[in-house]
Amino acid sequence: MTPLPGSPRAIAGLRARSQPHSKTRRAKRVGGSRLLSCGFLVLAFLLVLSSLLTKGANGQTVSAVNPPMPRPWHQNPNGMHIFIWAGLKSHLPGQHDYPQFLADWSKILTDHGAVVDGALHAPSAADLEHVDVVIIYKGDAGYLNAEEKSALEAYVKRGGGLVSIHDSLCGPDPAYFATLVGGAKKHGEVNYTLGAPIPYTVVDSANPIMKGMSNITIFDEAFYNMTWAQNPSMHVLATTVIPATPSAGTHKGEVVPQIWIYEHTLSGGQPARAFVWMQGHEYANFANYQIQQMLLRGIAWAGKKPVDSLVDYVPPAPANK
Repeated sequence: MTPLPGSPRAIAGLRARSQPHSKTRRAKRVGGSRLLSCGFLVLAFLLVLSSLLTKGANGQTVSAVNPPMPRPWHQNPNGMHIFIWAGLKSHLPGQHDYPQFLADWSKILTDHGAVVDGALHAPSAADLEHVDVVIIYKGDAGYLNAEEKSALEAYVKRGGGLVSIHDSLCGPDPAYFATLVGGAKKHGEVNYTLGAPIPYTVVDSANPIMKGMSNITIFDEAFYNMTWAQNPSMHVLATTVIPATPSAGTHKGEVVPQIWIYEHTLSGGQPARAFVWMQGHEYANFANYQIQQMLLRGIAWAGKKPVDSLVDYVPPAPANK
């Protein structure tokens, strides 16, 4: 007998018929969710694995999201590392142009095969970590705070080279700074000629740094009343006769070293080198061919590289794109 629609028996029959289909649908939903979750896990794993296995040009593992920056096409990746410590512009136009030196010589040294960094402040320990030579062209660089002094001493103790130009070797304690570069002068004393003809006498023409350097005269500034390092002392490459300027006074006619090299070892450290050129008051003298060649050789020598390595560097032809 067929139950009447809406009766208890009819409702029970409908529930009984619908239960198997509901279970099937629930099973399909659960199974589908599990497959979807597994798919996301597999995809995430593959993305992580791809990131870990991505290799950079240098063979090191790098992130696919942040690839390494390419080198400038003209930079020598195997060049000596140089840090230029410059300062703010001082004196009259065309004089003591430290920021211009940082700009110009960053390019000159890069074009001659170096890897160059620099700043208008003293280098930190991190700045000096991989540096071969620090070029100092900054007024009164002898004024060092405790942190700067510690970083510079640690750098020299590991054999790092220094190049001092013009009044970089001036400061409050010339005896100390002389232990780093071979000679220094005290700030506040009258120990300068101001602008005048400065005639060079090359006293060690056999030294490879002075190759091609003649007894030229440049208009610049010379220093006297120097404090010299002892045990060891510096080695003179060229001298000048102090001209008769008002500030020279009774020191006129004195023969004073103006270009020298210094090889030394700080206590507990490794052998280090310094090259010093005391001119550079007039910025135009950096463009003098003989001066420029001498500086390039002095920088290479201070960095314990072959003395002609910067002068003779030939950049490779740019790669075809």
